[in-house]
Amino acid sequence: MQDYLFTLEMSVRDYECDMQGIVNNSVYQNYIEHVRHEYLKQVGIDFSEYTRRGINLVVVRAELDYKYPLASGDRFVVGLNLCRESALKFAFYQDIFRLPDQKPVLKAKIIGTALNQRGRPEIPEELDRLMK
Repeated sequence: MQDYLFTLEMSVRDYECDMQGIVNNSVYQNYIEHVRHEYLKQVGIDFSEYTRRGINLVVVRAELDYKYPLASGDRFVVGLNLCRESALKFAFYQDIFRLPDQKPVLKAKIIGTALNQRGRPEIPEELDRLMK
Protein backbone atom coordinates (compact mmCIF):
# COMPACT_ATOMS: atom_id res chain seq x y z
CA MET A 1 0.00 0.00 0.00
CA GLN A 2 1.32 3.46 -0.91
CA ASP A 3 1.28 6.56 1.29
CA TYR A 4 -2.04 8.39 1.53
CA LEU A 5 -3.14 11.74 2.94
CA PHE A 6 -6.00 9.96 4.67
CA THR A 7 -7.17 6.39 5.26
CA LEU A 8 -10.29 4.94 6.82
CA GLU A 9 -11.10 1.34 7.73
CA MET A 10 -14.60 0.05 7.10
CA SER A 11 -16.55 -3.23 6.96
CA VAL A 12 -19.01 -4.65 4.45
CA ARG A 13 -22.57 -4.89 5.72
CA ASP A 14 -24.89 -7.71 4.60
CA TYR A 15 -27.37 -5.43 2.83
CA GLU A 16 -24.61 -4.04 0.57
CA CYS A 17 -24.27 -7.39 -1.21
CA ASP A 18 -26.12 -8.52 -4.31
CA MET A 19 -27.51 -11.95 -5.19
CA GLN A 20 -23.99 -13.18 -6.01
CA GLY A 21 -22.98 -12.52 -2.39
CA ILE A 22 -20.55 -9.73 -3.28
CA VAL A 23 -20.72 -5.98 -2.81
CA ASN A 24 -22.87 -4.39 -5.50
CA ASN A 25 -20.82 -2.22 -7.84
CA SER A 26 -22.70 0.98 -6.94
CA VAL A 27 -21.91 0.58 -3.23
CA TYR A 28 -18.22 1.23 -3.85
CA GLN A 29 -19.12 4.80 -4.81
CA ASN A 30 -20.80 5.19 -1.42
CA TYR A 31 -17.67 3.92 0.32
CA ILE A 32 -15.32 6.33 -1.44
CA GLU A 33 -17.73 9.26 -1.08
CA HIS A 34 -17.94 8.65 2.67
CA VAL A 35 -14.15 8.69 2.89
CA ARG A 36 -13.91 11.94 0.90
CA HIS A 37 -16.41 13.57 3.26
CA GLU A 38 -14.57 12.30 6.34
CA TYR A 39 -11.27 13.61 4.99
CA LEU A 40 -12.72 17.05 4.22
CA LYS A 41 -14.32 17.18 7.66
CA GLN A 42 -10.98 16.31 9.28
CA VAL A 43 -9.22 19.17 7.46
CA GLY A 44 -11.93 21.68 8.41
CA ILE A 45 -14.12 21.76 5.31
CA ASP A 46 -17.78 21.55 6.34
CA PHE A 47 -20.24 20.67 3.56
CA SER A 48 -23.23 22.23 5.35
CA GLU A 49 -21.32 25.47 5.96
CA TYR A 50 -20.26 25.57 2.32
CA THR A 51 -23.89 25.10 1.27
CA ARG A 52 -25.01 27.97 3.53
CA ARG A 53 -22.37 30.12 1.83
CA GLY A 54 -23.71 29.12 -1.59
CA ILE A 55 -20.74 26.91 -2.45
CA ASN A 56 -21.44 23.42 -3.77
CA LEU A 57 -18.73 20.79 -4.11
CA VAL A 58 -19.67 18.53 -7.01
CA VAL A 59 -18.33 15.47 -8.79
CA VAL A 60 -17.96 16.01 -12.53
CA ARG A 61 -16.36 12.67 -13.44
CA ALA A 62 -15.88 9.30 -11.78
CA GLU A 63 -13.52 6.59 -13.01
CA LEU A 64 -13.66 3.29 -11.13
CA ASP A 65 -11.59 0.21 -11.89
CA TYR A 66 -12.89 -2.85 -10.07
CA LYS A 67 -10.08 -5.28 -9.22
CA TYR A 68 -11.52 -7.81 -6.76
CA PRO A 69 -14.92 -8.16 -5.06
CA LEU A 70 -15.63 -7.66 -1.38
CA ALA A 71 -18.11 -9.92 0.42
CA SER A 72 -20.23 -9.62 3.56
CA GLY A 73 -18.13 -9.14 6.68
CA ASP A 74 -14.95 -8.23 4.82
CA ARG A 75 -12.89 -5.48 6.41
CA PHE A 76 -11.20 -3.02 4.11
CA VAL A 77 -9.29 0.26 4.07
CA VAL A 78 -9.80 3.19 1.72
CA GLY A 79 -6.79 5.38 0.94
CA LEU A 80 -7.19 8.91 -0.39
CA ASN A 81 -4.95 11.47 -2.06
CA LEU A 82 -6.02 14.89 -3.33
CA CYS A 83 -4.41 16.94 -6.05
CA ARG A 84 -5.13 19.82 -8.38
CA GLU A 85 -6.14 18.74 -11.89
CA SER A 86 -6.53 22.20 -13.41
CA ALA A 87 -7.33 25.76 -12.35
CA LEU A 88 -10.95 24.82 -11.65
CA LYS A 89 -10.82 21.07 -10.97
CA PHE A 90 -9.35 18.77 -8.34
CA ALA A 91 -8.99 15.01 -8.20
CA PHE A 92 -9.35 12.49 -5.43
CA TYR A 93 -7.33 9.36 -6.08
CA GLN A 94 -8.79 6.60 -3.95
CA ASP A 95 -7.90 2.95 -3.52
CA ILE A 96 -9.64 0.18 -1.60
CA PHE A 97 -7.71 -2.75 -0.15
CA ARG A 98 -9.19 -5.78 1.58
CA LEU A 99 -7.84 -6.45 5.05
CA PRO A 100 -5.78 -8.06 6.39
CA ASP A 101 -4.13 -9.24 3.14
CA GLN A 102 -4.23 -5.80 1.45
CA LYS A 103 -5.59 -7.31 -1.76
CA PRO A 104 -6.41 -4.47 -4.21
CA VAL A 105 -10.17 -4.13 -4.61
CA LEU A 106 -10.76 -0.80 -6.39
CA LYS A 107 -8.87 2.12 -7.95
CA ALA A 108 -10.81 5.34 -8.42
CA LYS A 109 -10.21 8.81 -9.77
CA ILE A 110 -12.93 11.29 -8.83
CA ILE A 111 -12.80 14.71 -10.50
CA GLY A 112 -14.60 17.53 -8.74
CA THR A 113 -15.05 21.25 -8.69
CA ALA A 114 -16.76 23.85 -6.55
CA LEU A 115 -19.63 25.95 -7.84
CA ASN A 116 -20.03 29.46 -6.46
CA GLN A 117 -23.31 31.28 -5.74
CA ARG A 118 -23.74 32.01 -9.45
CA GLY A 119 -23.28 28.32 -10.34
CA ARG A 120 -19.84 28.99 -11.85
CA PRO A 121 -16.73 26.92 -11.07
CA GLU A 122 -14.56 28.58 -8.43
CA ILE A 123 -12.25 26.87 -5.94
CA PRO A 124 -12.66 28.29 -2.39
CA GLU A 125 -9.49 29.44 -0.61
CA GLU A 126 -9.69 26.72 2.07
CA LEU A 127 -9.81 23.98 -0.56
CA ASP A 128 -7.16 25.67 -2.69
CA ARG A 129 -4.74 25.66 0.28
CA LEU A 130 -5.12 21.86 0.64
CA MET A 131 -3.72 21.36 -2.84
CA LYS A 132 -0.53 23.41 -2.49
